[in-house]
Amino acid sequence: MPTHPSAGPRPRRLLQKFALVPLGLVSLWTVAALWFDLQPRWLMIPCLLLYLGFIVFLLLGSRRGVWKAGGWMLMHALILTWWLNLKPTGSHDWAPDVARLPWAERVRDQVVLHEIRNFAYRTESDYVPHWDTRTVDLGKIQGVDLFLIDWGVPLVAHCIVSFRFDDGTYLATSIEARRIKDEEYSTFRGFFRQYEVIYLLADEHDVVRLRTNYRSHEEVSLYRTRLTPADSRRLFENYLGWMNHARVQPEWYNAVTMNCGSAWIRLLDHAKIGGITRWDWRGLLTGDGDKMLYELGDLVTDGLPFAQLKRQAHLNPVARAADPDPDFSQRVRQGRAGFGR
Repeated sequence: MPTHPSAGPRPRRLLQKFALVPLGLVSLWTVAALWFDLQPRWLMIPCLLLYLGFIVFLLLGSRRGVWKAGGWMLMHALILTWWLNLKPTGSHDWAPDVARLPWAERVRDQVVLHEIRNFAYRTESDYVPHWDTRTVDLGKIQGVDLFLIDWGVPLVAHCIVSFRFDDGTYLATSIEARRIKDEEYSTFRGFFRQYEVIYLLADEHDVVRLRTNYRSHEEVSLYRTRLTPADSRRLFENYLGWMNHARVQPEWYNAVTMNCGSAWIRLLDHAKIGGITRWDWRGLLTGDGDKMLYELGDLVTDGLPFAQLKRQAHLNPVARAADPDPDFSQRVRQGRAGFGR
């Protein structure tokens, strides 16, 4: 039976068109990587022009697709190798709220924690800096509470993990992007080598209250987890280890692979806690992290369906009412699932 003359090449042409999408995305990423991360800065424009010129040469030069594909892959392999080998320095003029790296000294179960952030805020940008030193007993860790912060980006949330001690005190931990002075955080720039990681220790009256009472665009939810004292202690020890390591060997922050949520997923997975795996997509898109923990049975629910639990977990109105109270942490927990009445 005769076939149409174009029946053979048509699938190939369709495949070539579909291939342009990932190729185009990789090229866009490469342009952005050169734009943001190339140092010294005077090299940026010449290298971008050289890169774009090479792309044009590949498109218009050789007619053999294998040469074009080979040249394209080699060029991007070289650029990716350069990018992956960029090293954070740890030495910049840092923004005041991330200026000091916390660190810990441990003697058996006694741990002295340095540079715990405890700022007094008048507004989000007007505050009195204060850094505490605190001694904690690892044997007195009772559990873990989770704050999820919705800041208006669909499926994305910031995580604050707070450790509860048997004397009723709490210590909040937050994995954040360390910015230089006068620099605003940008999610887009967070995909590149623009920020370093800080493993923050903070008082809840600082790091939670900042988001509920002084940032108008953030909504905070609070959940009690089912982590046992033993698992809570192991998680805390892992956090301290990563925190001390980052102090001597800085790490890059990344908006996907090394952010406030994915880093915690790595910690939980590493410590084999809560049935968490780093391969669950909700570890990257942390806006659904509470639903993931609910489905895994890791949250105290008091029998509530998830939708109702999520509604009662909303914290902002209560936090604003508790603003001047030194018992802020106790006030915001009253009456919520898992926290008693």
